[in-house]
Amino acid sequence: MNFEADLNLILRARYPLIYIPSAEEERVEAVITNVAKSLGRSIFVWDFVDGYQSNPTDAGMGKRNPLQALEFVDKIPKGAVFVLRDFDRFLDDVAIARKLKNLARRLKSEAQNIIVLASQINIPDSLSEFFSILEFPLPNPSELRTEIEQIACSVSYANPTCDIQLDKQAIDDLVRAGQGLSLEKMRRVLAKAIAENGRLRPDDVDLILEEKRQSIRQTQILEFYPSTTEISDIGGLDNLKEWLLRRGSAFSDRARKYGLPHPRGLLLAGIQGTGKSLTAKAISHHWHLPLLRLDVGRLFAGLVGESESRTRQMIQLAEALSPCVLWIDEIDKAFAGTDGRGDSGTTNRVFGTFLTWMAEKTSPVFVVATANNIRTLPPELLRKGRFDEVFFVGLPNQEERSQIFSVHVSKYRPHNTRAYDIDRLAYETPDFSGAEIEQGIIEAMHIGFSQNRDFTTDDILEAASQIVPLAQTAQQEIQVLQEWAASGKARLASRQNVFNK
Repeated sequence: MNFEADLNLILRARYPLIYIPSAEEERVEAVITNVAKSLGRSIFVWDFVDGYQSNPTDAGMGKRNPLQALEFVDKIPKGAVFVLRDFDRFLDDVAIARKLKNLARRLKSEAQNIIVLASQINIPDSLSEFFSILEFPLPNPSELRTEIEQIACSVSYANPTCDIQLDKQAIDDLVRAGQGLSLEKMRRVLAKAIAENGRLRPDDVDLILEEKRQSIRQTQILEFYPSTTEISDIGGLDNLKEWLLRRGSAFSDRARKYGLPHPRGLLLAGIQGTGKSLTAKAISHHWHLPLLRLDVGRLFAGLVGESESRTRQMIQLAEALSPCVLWIDEIDKAFAGTDGRGDSGTTNRVFGTFLTWMAEKTSPVFVVATANNIRTLPPELLRKGRFDEVFFVGLPNQEERSQIFSVHVSKYRPHNTRAYDIDRLAYETPDFSGAEIEQGIIEAMHIGFSQNRDFTTDDILEAASQIVPLAQTAQQEIQVLQEWAASGKARLASRQNVFNK
């Protein structure tokens, strides 16, 4: 069911108090007006500066007086919808809260509704049971296409045939790039493109993507993560890489025609520093999909309902930007012990919303979650249907360490890789993770740089001798992880036996 149908239903069901969190005020009000008119109801719009504005006889009523704005509701006996802009700012006032509760009792028996329109959810505890929250979605591809064509057409107003000078593929690219932006932001970036070039061009996709990056940064929930890492930059993990390569075209139209469902996601569990996060970046680059990084900690907020709202906002944004890769780093730290103790069950509700979405999502959002301590994860998360596969990423064996050394040496000394004894380095660094190998090379570079010469194999070995690997400092925890993987609860990311050095 879409937003318009949802709103129509709850208005007919006589929900007295409705809360719509959205920054797209103009677009929301247009939908509310259409729905109210279809039900034969009058609509009254109020804001703090101008008061009520819809009806000339009531113009200015409640101006700079939110309590008077609510008292005005009592004066309208017939069916009506009252839209109160930014009214969340006044909900903490005891008189406002009491009046809303009184109205909620009365309006349940009448065809009248109060809609609070605000940029974010800000409902005090005392009113949380009285409001029904209705999420307003970002524009869909059809709405974006209509807007792009109308704006392009307005530039060519002198041409009666409205030649917008863009072919279907160019418009498709602009629509795809604009998914996840509000209609107002889309208008601004298109206006910028027209001001710069006098018309819309296929190259304007770059402007839209930059606007999208800024928009995502403003949410402070998701981060648009640039990805230049290639599959070849990952040493070892042959089973995992083969699994990923096989699904390289799984988001294409050809895959849909074949009947393949969209890949759901991947859980990478294992030891720190073994390439789990690197794999998430490589997936995005190899599949040519945008990479969104979720900081789960930012989902949680202090106000009632705000954490759940942020979770829904994250889901809405990820789906609007699909197809994409959603990277959740160290998910074990976010949802460990979801028993709701000490936070009124907020963690449980956020986790439940997230799980339901993962199980039921039909949008092409590929979730890549990484975890260091699999034992702390709730069993519901590991159930088939949440992820396509669970891989265990262990410490690299000697052959894999050789590949990892080759990758990093090639990165830092691409024209002089033969000067380094890769086999010796791999042999002399048992129990080293990929991150520890890279750190050893960087430390060797410092040694060589401080002596005004290039670093050598011996420098790397000297640096490695000063590093105490995690396999020694957290030996017991790693052993538990390896036993868990050996029990068959996860697929091994490496083709070789990861428990042999």
